[in-house]
Amino acid sequence: MKTNTLIITLGLAGLLAACSMAETRPMAPAMQSGGMLTGSNGMTLYVFDKDTAGSGKSVCNGPCATNWPPLFVADGAMAHGDYSIVQRDDGKQQWAYKGKPLYFWIKDQKAGDITGDGFNNVWHVAKP
Repeated sequence: MKTNTLIITLGLAGLLAACSMAETRPMAPAMQSGGMLTGSNGMTLYVFDKDTAGSGKSVCNGPCATNWPPLFVADGAMAHGDYSIVQRDDGKQQWAYKGKPLYFWIKDQKAGDITGDGFNNVWHVAKP
């Protein structure tokens, strides 16, 4: 009886391990909502015209980044699909979509706000 229980337990453990190793896709750093990209908090993401797509850098640093907080990369996250990672001047990493770094706008108060769209004619809602 104990042997059968052990065999069944080991079999189930193996099955669970196999399931956990099944192909998984990395989770996208942003979500699509209403034709725009949002962070996991539902807040609108923006792109900055002064950033050069594919340059691997953000030009919004210092006070600019205070008003336009970057969408930071979590430790261990890896680029995939249309999402790449750019290096910031402060050494931190930021997500980019199709090569353009992604930012939040400090004046957006709730999910769905787009008060930064068109700001100074250089900030725009990030769209998929």
